[in-house]
This record gives sequence, C-alpha cells and structure tokens, in this order.
Amino acid sequence: MFLLYLHFRQFLLLRRVVVLLGCVVILNFSSRIQAGTIVRVSTSVGDYSIELLEESAPATVQNFLNYVRRGDYNATYLHRVPDDFVVQGGAYRFQPYVGPVDVATDSPVINEFGASNTRGTAAMAKIDGDPDSATNQWFVNLSDNTSLDTSNGGFTVFGNVLGNGMAVLDTINGLPKISLGFKAQDAPFITGVYNDPRDLVYMNVSVVERYSEAAHVFESNSGLLITSVNVNNDEDVVSLYLREIPSSSGLHLQVDLGSVIPRTSFTGIATYSASNNRLQIPSLEVNQNGLVAVLSNVLLELTDPDALIFTLVSYDQ
Repeated sequence: MFLLYLHFRQFLLLRRVVVLLGCVVILNFSSRIQAGTIVRVSTSVGDYSIELLEESAPATVQNFLNYVRRGDYNATYLHRVPDDFVVQGGAYRFQPYVGPVDVATDSPVINEFGASNTRGTAAMAKIDGDPDSATNQWFVNLSDNTSLDTSNGGFTVFGNVLGNGMAVLDTINGLPKISLGFKAQDAPFITGVYNDPRDLVYMNVSVVERYSEAAHVFESNSGLLITSVNVNNDEDVVSLYLREIPSSSGLHLQVDLGSVIPRTSFTGIATYSASNNRLQIPSLEVNQNGLVAVLSNVLLELTDPDALIFTLVSYDQ
C-alpha cells in the first residue's frame, strides 16, 4: 500500500512529465489556451464549464468567485428555467422540513454591461429598474437574448460556456418544470412525476485549473475530486466532491457533505457498495498543472465511516 501511495504521489507532483509506474503519460485535451478562470458546474443531469471574463467584467467576476470559493452555490437548485430563454439559479437551497432557504448575499455589484447576451453566455440577474443590483443570482442564455442588452442598463455577461456544455443546459431546458412560487418559477425536475423539492435540478460550482469534459476529475493541486456515484445499485445516485486531507500514510479523501446533490445515472458512473465499503471509479482524469493522465478502475475504500473518509486502494494505468 505504501509503495502504491508513493507511485501515486510521484505522478501528482512531477511538473514536467507525468510518470505512472514507469510509463510516461502526457495528454493534452485542449487545443486552446483559456485566458480566464474556469469554473465547473456540476448539475443533476451533467457537468459543464464556464470561462470567466475577468478583463471585461472584473468586478462581476470577482463577485461571482466570492460566492463560488465560499461554496455558496453548492447544493443550490435551479429555480427559474423559462423555455428556451435562460437557466437561472444561485439563490436558494432546499432544507428538509423548512423549505427554500435563501443563500446569503454580498453587497450588490456595479453593472458592467459589455458583451451581448448571446446563446452560451453567463450573465448576472438583477432587480428590475436597478442596473447595479446583481448579487448571487446568475443565468446562462439558452438563446440569443439580445433584448437583455438594452434592458435595465444591460445584463452583464461575465463568462462563456465551453465545449459541449450547452448540451447539458439544453437537457435541463427540456426537462418538465413546476412552478411553486417566487422561489421556484419554472423549476425543472428530474423525475417523471414531481414529488417534492428533492426532485429539482441542483448544482455545485467550483474553480478548476483546466477545462475538461471527463465525468470524474481529480485536481491534484487543490485536492478536489469531482465525481458522480451510483450508491448500492440504484439505492441513490449522487454527484459530489471529495477533498484530499493531510496524511502521512496514504491518499485520503473526505466527502464534502455540502456538495451531495441528486444525479441522474449515466454510462461510466462510479459505484459504491456498502457491502464492502468500496468506491470504484471506472475512469479518472487526473490533472497536475495542465498535465493530464487517465487512471482506470480507481478503487477507494471507506476507512472512516464516521468522518466519511476514503483511502486509495488501487488503480490501473
């Protein structure tokens, strides 16, 4: 086990090459260099990424990142998805036996309208008649909503959806929706019939070092593992974060309970079985400063059930 750990850490820490069990594996999945910060949005139906526009909307981007880095968007639901218009969220969580709970807001940010609200752009929501009222609510444009450019001082675009990310947002747009009042207007849900707010579409948002469309990603510098898991053969299906914790005796990852959200299943999802306390990830993309390797059959064991800590057991190159 200790030798396995040394191999894994050697792979994570090398800067110029990625060495895995004696084999050099260097993969470059992106043909363009991202100029801005990248955030990955994990939703109940899939993940997508946004490149932020620090140069054209610096105050807005900083405002958005403040919420992201505090984890304020984690486990929030998409409360407003009018057909073919926008996918909007960031304001509310569902608390059992309580209902929708407001995410605390910072002071409003100054309006920085510049780029047009075309399909695939991310922009801030705000109060009618007050251009400088944006706080935590944001949306992605599903269509060329250029009317937003001349409304209320123009809606500030602060990012662009990358790669095939709009396919995830189009899927969300196509889901059935329910209206439950101001805090759930045209809210999409993932079940055939709506039962309760646990059926809504939830999201987590995190800063990542590179753009990736892989289903399971580990960022070695931050120690963040983004994954989706089928628990006990469809007993539950979730998307979540695990975070590396300091240890001198192996690679240990702890479940971030604040990031556990419902997820629809898909081919290649990770699996967890309570019968042996093992989490298996079929294919894991590991990033170290832009150098990427793909590990298969990554096996972790739940070694501390109370603290929800997993320990790396094995993997294939």
